[in-house]
Amino acid sequence: MRIVLVGPPGAGKGTQAAFLAKNLSIPHISTGDLFRANISQGTELGKQAKAFMDAGDLVPDEVTIGMAKDRMEQPDAVNGFLLDGFPRNVSQAEALDVMLQAEGMKLDAVLDLEVEEDEVVKRIAGRRICRNDSAHVFHVTYAPPKAEGVCDTCGGELYQRGDDSEATVRNRLEVYHTQTEPIIDYYKAQGLLVTIPALGEVSDVTKRAMDALKK
Repeated sequence: MRIVLVGPPGAGKGTQAAFLAKNLSIPHISTGDLFRANISQGTELGKQAKAFMDAGDLVPDEVTIGMAKDRMEQPDAVNGFLLDGFPRNVSQAEALDVMLQAEGMKLDAVLDLEVEEDEVVKRIAGRRICRNDSAHVFHVTYAPPKAEGVCDTCGGELYQRGDDSEATVRNRLEVYHTQTEPIIDYYKAQGLLVTIPALGEVSDVTKRAMDALKK
């Protein structure tokens, strides 16, 4: 299957992508992973992306599209893939359609993880990270530490990352609404969109998605 996963920041796309890709035996292709891999390997596209990022500029669509195309052409993606973070806007969605059509392929579904905006803010703004080890993550509501501000694992100080503040989260949501949300209507018009309520246990959300794909 060839699937695109969309949804606002904090919807759980990365977590669901990993589970769905495993259940479907297809590679999880994440834009963030593509950027990191190309930059670390020093590919031409990676060098171009790094130059823009170092200058504080957005990476142009053509560079992102080039990375995605290279990855989708790898042997493990011959029977399908799950795209996470790409396409990020309508121009990228149109480019993806052209790429697939050139190979005689098409998308099977676009899964939209639906979460209320206030829930997204609550999820992200409530995260607390250990200063000693960033792998130790807590949440003031959903996974609070035993002692406020103290890591259960190592006793380190817990803090809120700057990009997890409510103001920053709401700004990220505004960017999502402006740039990415239009692809929902784009794919709805093609009859590909499947909306998945993303509240509840991770396993429940995965089951909803798998059940929707079977239909």
